[in-house]
Amino acid sequence: MIARILILLSGVLILASCQSDSNRRNTADAQIEKRIDELISRMTVEEKIGQTNQLTVYGTTEELCEKIRNGEIGSLLNVVDPADINTLQRAAVEQSRLGIPLLIARDVIHGFRTVFPIPLGQAATFDPALVEQGARIAAIEASAAGIRWTFSPMLDISRDPRWGRIAESAGEDPCLTSAMGAAMVRGYQGEGADDPTSIAACAKHFVGYGASESGRDYNSTNLTERQLRNVYLPPFEQAVRNGAMTLMTSFNDNDGIPSTGNRFLLEEVLRNEWGFDGMVVTDWNSAGEMVSHGFAADTKDAAMKAINAGVDMDMMSHVFSLHLKDLIDEGTVDERRLDEAVRNILRVKFRLGLFENPYIDTARIARVTYAPEHLEAARRTAEESAVLLRNEGNILPLDASALRSVLVAGPMADAPAEQLGTWTFDGEPDHTVTPLAAIRAAYGDRLHIGYNPVAAYSREKVTAAKLAAFTAQAASYDAILLFVGEEAILSGEAHCLADLNLQGSQSELIAAARRSGKPVVTVVMAGRPLTIARDLANTDALLYSFHPGTMGGPALIDLIFGNAVPSGKLPVTFPVATGQIPIYYARNMTGRPAAGNELLLDEIPVGAGQTSLGCTSYHLDAGFGPLFPFGFGLSYSTFEYADLQLDKEAYLPTETIRASCRLTNTGKRTATEVVQLYVRDRVGSTVRPVKELKAFDRITLEPGQSRTVEFELPAEDLAFWGLDMQKRVEPGTFDLWIAGDSQSGNSVTFTIN
Repeated sequence: MIARILILLSGVLILASCQSDSNRRNTADAQIEKRIDELISRMTVEEKIGQTNQLTVYGTTEELCEKIRNGEIGSLLNVVDPADINTLQRAAVEQSRLGIPLLIARDVIHGFRTVFPIPLGQAATFDPALVEQGARIAAIEASAAGIRWTFSPMLDISRDPRWGRIAESAGEDPCLTSAMGAAMVRGYQGEGADDPTSIAACAKHFVGYGASESGRDYNSTNLTERQLRNVYLPPFEQAVRNGAMTLMTSFNDNDGIPSTGNRFLLEEVLRNEWGFDGMVVTDWNSAGEMVSHGFAADTKDAAMKAINAGVDMDMMSHVFSLHLKDLIDEGTVDERRLDEAVRNILRVKFRLGLFENPYIDTARIARVTYAPEHLEAARRTAEESAVLLRNEGNILPLDASALRSVLVAGPMADAPAEQLGTWTFDGEPDHTVTPLAAIRAAYGDRLHIGYNPVAAYSREKVTAAKLAAFTAQAASYDAILLFVGEEAILSGEAHCLADLNLQGSQSELIAAARRSGKPVVTVVMAGRPLTIARDLANTDALLYSFHPGTMGGPALIDLIFGNAVPSGKLPVTFPVATGQIPIYYARNMTGRPAAGNELLLDEIPVGAGQTSLGCTSYHLDAGFGPLFPFGFGLSYSTFEYADLQLDKEAYLPTETIRASCRLTNTGKRTATEVVQLYVRDRVGSTVRPVKELKAFDRITLEPGQSRTVEFELPAEDLAFWGLDMQKRVEPGTFDLWIAGDSQSGNSVTFTIN
């Protein structure tokens, strides 16, 4: 009885605490709105327009300070010196008429000084808690430099690895991208946005940018509203639900309408449906580029269309500062719309506590940069992000005690800047620990470690003679560690590729290592999936490491020598050949799926009569599927899935599906498995995907240990936008899998009534 009373009392206290927190937030919000009202009532039209104007600068000038004093600038990006920021803030807070602080922004994409794996690599961890920790560390370091706004997370669903910006994404899946994006938002913004170590998150790019034609950056997309709502919008909605303070429009036009001028997306969906009360900023000059699109006649027309569509702040187009006053005077833009934009901007500044704490402690950055706990988190993230794709004969992990010598080779073995990956303006190569440095530090006193990059950089073409000499050198070592991939500049914005093979002579380098007759372990460091089918045959083991950041070297060496066990899983499908792209697991069910026994190109008889060879959906020259499926990743152990069960056979749309299986570590090492739950809706009012990821969990087991893994899946998570463009759970039959990747496992069936 006493225990029951204590439990009830605890529940009451928790409820009271939650209500108290909610009341405090409501009171704080009401106070902020009152302060905004008062401030706007005192502003001239010119000062309001100034708040919508974001410029990029590097350092301080008297001319810049004068513009700030005059209220002509609301936000600056790319100022990273705390002393400079204090000078600029002083001009805004102490020397301008209204004292409105500046919002200082920067692309802090996967770390500030301590660089974490690229976002695609972070997604490979399937570990939202670790990703949230990385974003928190990035915020702590960036805020110490005076940065209070980052243009991250990028939530574009990315199903075309030719697109360079796939590196900044969480891959191809809405469920995984939603989880990773929400984790980053929470990490950046922390417990309270007004904490001086918090920075405002910016969910980008709204929306569909990752589906650009041919994988070419800035290109058009042609996604239907149903595709947008079912696939591309959910990660943004989750970011909003998790409190993202800002959102960025995308460069692309979709169905002929540039995002920056798309009122349906910015007002009807974002504001009215989702209740977003944050700030919308353009991407760099995306308002001005509506003229290039042919959507706006000139920059004045672009300014009118952007502000009326729901844009609040203009990044580097200058169209608001040049034209809004005239547009308001002419009546084509209502001043109340400008007031709304300014309100959204000021709300972010108030919520960040900038009015109370506009200045930076210039000594703090030295205290927090490269803190030991930051480096350890970066190392662990790099470790969890690496995906083991091949391990013939269980060659990995290497036993250092059984080796006398190791040859480290390849252009990525000691390339500190390339290891950091794309979009790392503030990463410092001098602080990067490469694989070569890491193996020397860990095993230099026990092993003879040779080093030969062979190619100075990933694109270098080397001579046959140089490759032959490398083969001869490799034959004198006990094992060869090859580090290949792509330079950081080959992925990211505006770095798209039509050919995804390893660049330069790297495939020939792997083949040359194979000819030595010694064990070959290959590590690929890249910003995207590459077409490595031809390279797999020439290596005993292959670890794929999406550019792993500052501590990538120690993480990879720990994995290779067994001090850590690979647990990463692919966040994106790997194609056999570029011609298969786009290739992704959650494709729609087709009327003629491949059976897997159709004739391939080399099997077609010469002179064969004209037939359709089975009338199914596949490529004659690439086969029936990917090289590696979404969710795939090997371990140094093995896992067995058994006893897949549901708590019931039928559910109402308001109920929760409870699914479980028994997972057993059948290997000899303690290891972590990413357990994935997939669902198929057999029949819908529109064609449904063959599978959809709905949940996942990381489970660590000792050798021989079993655990019942349980998932609770609300039936409402099966809802989709159907034929009538309403989102609902449709009754019918569903299949459910719990497995180690998107192509494995047996299923059970249930119904929704």
